[in-house]
Amino acid sequence: MFENTLVAITLTILALPAFAEDIRYQAKRIAPWTIHYPKALEPLPDGRLLVTEREGNVVILGGESRLVRVPLALPDLYVAGQGGLLDIALAQDFDLSGRIILTFSQGTETANHLAVATATLQNDTITGIDVVFSVSPDKDTPVHFGGRLAVLNDGTWLVSSGDGFDYREHAQRTDSQLGKILRIREDGAAPLDNPFYDTAPYIYSTGHRNPQGLAIDEDAAVIYEHEHGPDGGDEINILRPGLNYGWPVATSGRDYSGARISPFTDYAGMESPLVEWTPSVAPSAMVFYNSDLFPGLKGQLLVTTLKEQSVIAVDMSTTPARKTKLFATINQRLRDIEIDRKGAIYVLTDGENATVLRIAPL
Repeated sequence: MFENTLVAITLTILALPAFAEDIRYQAKRIAPWTIHYPKALEPLPDGRLLVTEREGNVVILGGESRLVRVPLALPDLYVAGQGGLLDIALAQDFDLSGRIILTFSQGTETANHLAVATATLQNDTITGIDVVFSVSPDKDTPVHFGGRLAVLNDGTWLVSSGDGFDYREHAQRTDSQLGKILRIREDGAAPLDNPFYDTAPYIYSTGHRNPQGLAIDEDAAVIYEHEHGPDGGDEINILRPGLNYGWPVATSGRDYSGARISPFTDYAGMESPLVEWTPSVAPSAMVFYNSDLFPGLKGQLLVTTLKEQSVIAVDMSTTPARKTKLFATINQRLRDIEIDRKGAIYVLTDGENATVLRIAPL
């Protein structure tokens, strides 16, 4: 059932001076072609990998069992469109508690929302699912849930919440949690130092469309976020509490009909993106690379894409930021990217017959 393939591929990287023009790397397929519509992956300290499938399963790769598919009893799981089981992360105390964090869409066709839950992973079992937070208000669209997680050093969590597509105006409203980055405590309560605590206690930042990437540079204490624009206007931002990132008041993207969404590409009091893609690349996930295993990538953001079907390295130390395609021979829709403790890069492909690639120098 388990297929383990090791392929040596030539990688050409331009404009990265720490690399030779042509280097060798290994792309090791560590998952069989039986992962169905995955959404996220998470490396474990013991070398195993967790992968979420939208239908509500967590696939555990590695270890003696090689592959275990664990169905989760997620309450009122809503699987439609872009919804289902979404992201997965390890709680700050995972090594002691085994706690994991999950996001998923919950509800019905006419009333659904993003939910955040905790559970306990022990060996190949997941128990004790507890929903600790739900995004408000409900919506009646099966898209733009957001759902990305980031665990901060203080133990709080960032959760990305999409605008629900038909609810774009909510991104500018502090009485709605749609189109926001939210910050919550482990027990689901709002941290007292959130920027709008008195009136909108969970909101960390506003003006987002469909945020799909959260990455942290721990050394510089910088949080990066990326999100899908409509037809154009994909962007990367540096997140800071209380700031407004513009959607839908300011955007370079157009509606899918070709109509202009706004006459403004920037607006007073709103943050302009640091990196922008028009045409869209459809960014799906992002990590900050801080390892010596690939020295030429150290200090850069690695972004997976669906439409561009590539990994893009983004060097934020240059003005404008330098964007370089990596691992061009993969050429597939890519759903997620993670780094293990040794600096190897894990890439999750997309679709009905998806897999995981481990990429390391040859």
